Amino acid sequence: MTRPGSIAEYIAGFPPDVQAVLRRVRRTIRGAAPDAKETISYGIPAFTLNGVLVYFAAFKKHIGLYPPVAGDARLARAIAPYAGEKGNLRFPLDQPIPYALIDRIVKLRVRQDRAKAAAKKKKRR
Repeated sequence: MTRPGSIAEYIAGFPPDVQAVLRRVRRTIRGAAPDAKETISYGIPAFTLNGVLVYFAAFKKHIGLYPPVAGDARLARAIAPYAGEKGNLRFPLDQPIPYALIDRIVKLRVRQDRAKAAAKKKKRR
């Protein structure tokens, strides 16, 4: 696979069934972070605001979501079954993808991103 120039190109490089999942993951993230910018970083799709909110990627048997989630105990319990190495999340392709959970994760990351940006701005003053 050549390095994609856009998320659409990235998604197009997979079989139709995986493309459908990736398109829905993309829509879910876009819905939870409508102001985020789409980009390709490290060769995979990413959404950014003041910094990277999330990356996602397709693998042979799962969809990966990065970076690790922290700061919400209830959410941490909900994502525990999907936790991979280093806190990344793995959603098996042979099971229903938890889109509502992805939505919660992205909304948390948006709140954290905005709080971090506000603190940084306040510190500069």
